[in-house]
Amino acid sequence: MLRIQLKRLGKKKVKHLDYTVEKTPKTLRELIEFCVQSEVKRYNEKRENVDLLSFLTPKDIQEQGEKGKISIGDIENKTLAIASEAITNAVQGFQDGLFVVFIDDDEIKEIDEPLSITPNSTIAFIRLTFLSGTYW
Repeated sequence: MLRIQLKRLGKKKVKHLDYTVEKTPKTLRELIEFCVQSEVKRYNEKRENVDLLSFLTPKDIQEQGEKGKISIGDIENKTLAIASEAITNAVQGFQDGLFVVFIDDDEIKEIDEPLSITPNSTIAFIRLTFLSGTYW
């Protein structure tokens, strides 16, 4: 079981994702590939398993209202994601510095560096936000 924390700089909210793994990833590349494949599978399943009749119960409305957005849940974009393209984009994103990865408070700088992940490891993906503009 891997527990991944997703963070964005400047935001307090941390999203936690739990993954069941058959074997522990040995490198950051393997970890990224596993996470992306799992998320692509989840994304595609949401597009393939569509309810014939969508409706909201009062309980659904209350729960969604507390989160700040009420939605019937219909998905307009039915295009399925391609895992190989998504993995390529994620690896390129790491290499371009769009996000950093920490395992037990240690930043992983090389994508093919050997990892030592234990069941109690804290794995954090932090998306970086770049500022634009000038100092004029």
